[in-house]
Amino acid sequence: MGLDMYAFMSATHPDEYVNNVTQIQQLHYWRKHPNLHGWMGRLYDERGGTDEFNCVKVNLTLEDLNRLEQDMKDGSLEKAEGFFFGESDAEDDISTIEFIEKARTALKGGSYVWYDSWW
Repeated sequence: MGLDMYAFMSATHPDEYVNNVTQIQQLHYWRKHPNLHGWMGRLYDERGGTDEFNCVKVNLTLEDLNRLEQDMKDGSLEKAEGFFFGESDAEDDISTIEFIEKARTALKGGSYVWYDSWW
């Protein structure tokens, strides 16, 4: 039980893949990195999201990835709290930098990239 976080990629926009899940590829996985989850939740809210931020897809752009990377460098990923969310640590930041590079490559190749989570 806890916060499971994923990044996926596909050639199809995440809102259009429902009937063709074979096109989806998991790009990255985090276990209990609440600071990143909070950042993604704020991005979701900025885009007009109104649902509880759980099992909600957030499409990511190159600009989002650049902003995420800068916010990480600035130390401005605010802690998010939730039941069994755990604590973020330095390994999570290293993993997120690896994700950003993979996601940039996917986007440059024409794929869509999105974040999803389940807690």
